[in-house]
Amino acid sequence: MPVVDVDPDELRRLTGHEDKSDDEFKDDLFALGLEYEGDTEEGLMQLEFGPDRLDRLSVEGVARSLRYQYGDDRGVYVPNTNDADWTIEVAESVPEERPYVTGAVIRGVDLDESGLDSLIQLQEKLHATMGRKRVKGAIGIHDLTMLKGASLGDDAGGQRITYRGVAPDGDRFVPLDSDEELTPGEVLEEHPTGRTYADIVADYGSYPAIYDELGLFSFPPVINGRRTEVSTDSRELFVELTGTDQWTIDRMCNIVCYALAARGATVEEVEVRYQEGATHPDEGADLLRPDFEVETKTVTHDRIERMLGLDLETDEVVDLFERSGLDADLVLGDETAYEVSIPPYRVDVLHPLDLVDDVGRAYGFNDLVPRYPDVGTVGGRHERSRLEDAVRTSLVGLGFEDLLNFYMTSERENYERMNVEVGSDVAGGDEPAVITGPYSEDYTMLRTWALPSLTMVLENNTHRAYPQDLAEIGLAAGYDPEENTNVAEHRTVAGVLARHDATYEDAKGRLQALCRDFGVDLETPPTEHPSFIPGRVAAVVIDGERVGVVGELHPEVLVEHDLELPVAAFEFRLDALQ
Repeated sequence: MPVVDVDPDELRRLTGHEDKSDDEFKDDLFALGLEYEGDTEEGLMQLEFGPDRLDRLSVEGVARSLRYQYGDDRGVYVPNTNDADWTIEVAESVPEERPYVTGAVIRGVDLDESGLDSLIQLQEKLHATMGRKRVKGAIGIHDLTMLKGASLGDDAGGQRITYRGVAPDGDRFVPLDSDEELTPGEVLEEHPTGRTYADIVADYGSYPAIYDELGLFSFPPVINGRRTEVSTDSRELFVELTGTDQWTIDRMCNIVCYALAARGATVEEVEVRYQEGATHPDEGADLLRPDFEVETKTVTHDRIERMLGLDLETDEVVDLFERSGLDADLVLGDETAYEVSIPPYRVDVLHPLDLVDDVGRAYGFNDLVPRYPDVGTVGGRHERSRLEDAVRTSLVGLGFEDLLNFYMTSERENYERMNVEVGSDVAGGDEPAVITGPYSEDYTMLRTWALPSLTMVLENNTHRAYPQDLAEIGLAAGYDPEENTNVAEHRTVAGVLARHDATYEDAKGRLQALCRDFGVDLETPPTEHPSFIPGRVAAVVIDGERVGVVGELHPEVLVEHDLELPVAAFEFRLDALQ
């Protein structure tokens, strides 16, 4: 979950509530879904929140949400923009792996140390979340006064910078935190930031670069040039974003523009012109950015009342929408509905239920009165839940520590680091259920088995005492076109034993004891599995059905996870114990 550092004094100034105490802020923020996690050494509040509200990755965004909650602001706000004076020209030589660009000019911004720190934090948090560690989108912010734009050569005047490709040993520039002119290739080899992000562009034939009349000043997504470095003396900024998806970088740009507008800055449009032969977005080769278009979604009055369990008048619902930073127009027809306008910085509103959630927060979830549902049945525990508890109790009795890991993972963790090929006929080799448009490259799919999760826990706990006997009962899933959802889910049981003398017999012994507790027959015929040592691995066959694998993890897997002790492991389907 994202954590943002917020200066409480800045929060008071930006909300206009100078009399608010820190404790009052904490209560108000909790009502918005932001949890107080503690203070930094500098006295900043650390706030954790759901990764959907990326507009709250800065103190400006948090203050905006509070002002709506307090009723100081209402409805959709769209900053006024000045006409474009600058143009970003996209050359045909731009690497095809990173073809898209967007931007904005910011004028009249007043950045003190706190404001500059907030801007840098917002930039890096957006990189880590929506930008997928700069792979999908990266932000460059420059001091506009240090740029010299080339003339557009038309009657309208204006200035131009160019986004194009550059050879690894091409033009030199002085990157941030350096005094030496380097080529892009040298930056990746010698500069600390370059080495950190070298993998993103390592396979490119040419590297992305942005030029003005004086030369190269930005090497996205790696590092900016020192010439255009932003300081507290900067009053005019040029914001540029490059990436693999136009929609993503446009929304990232909106969030940055709104944060700077909250500090009194004026936003100026930028023209983006894709040259003939350059890859351009579907909406066309000539764009005007930032894209502050207000989108709309429709939700019915009945759905809001049913989901929240409230009886609301239509004017109450409109008021709650406006206190959420949205606008709502009443639509009368077969059923009462609302056409809701969504501001450009909200990237989280994907479904009418997201609108219901906003109404609920504005009303106050703590003010909802619990009541029994109007049904004629009595609730009880599901049989699967009873089975899980019984298996969990047995595992704890066998000396395992029970864990709960994320069900989402990446292809690298699920397959590559475990030596498993996608689509292979081994435990964990199922085709993945992939997340469309993930916000993080660490969570791109549902895991197909649980052993990679347990192995990652061992990897993160090499500094802890051994032995480490860990187990988990959780979800695993794979792609299955025969299912209505195209996803086949099942519950899985996995365990690992990490110790200096861990063997196949140790894992099999625990497995035999578990099966004996549930009165099922266990067989372990020899098999092959790329995650395990040949000759030290067997299939798990329960009551005649092959349901899993047991054995000693392969040395390649151990080395990949920095494990210096042998690990014995097993995994099988939970429903085999029924």
